Amino acid sequence: MSDNTTRWTVSVSKETDIAVRSFLAKRGMKKGDLSKFIEEAVKWRVLEQVAAEARAQFQDMDSAAIEDLEAEAEAVTATRATHR
Repeated sequence: MSDNTTRWTVSVSKETDIAVRSFLAKRGMKKGDLSKFIEEAVKWRVLEQVAAEARAQFQDMDSAAIEDLEAEAEAVTATRATHR
């Protein structure tokens, strides 16, 4: 294990354990791949939650205001690209 990892102790149901290990085994993954699988799943879940929170913050905004924000973001991105 490398220096930039943290060991977790987690508990899951026996059903979840069997389901995940069977899933990994069917794809030729080994026991050590469980950590990689969990890390990827956690990253996707965090991203999903952050995106949901962002959507909630913009839900009351009208479409014209959102389009203006998108245009501004594209302009900033284009300007940064030309100055690099």
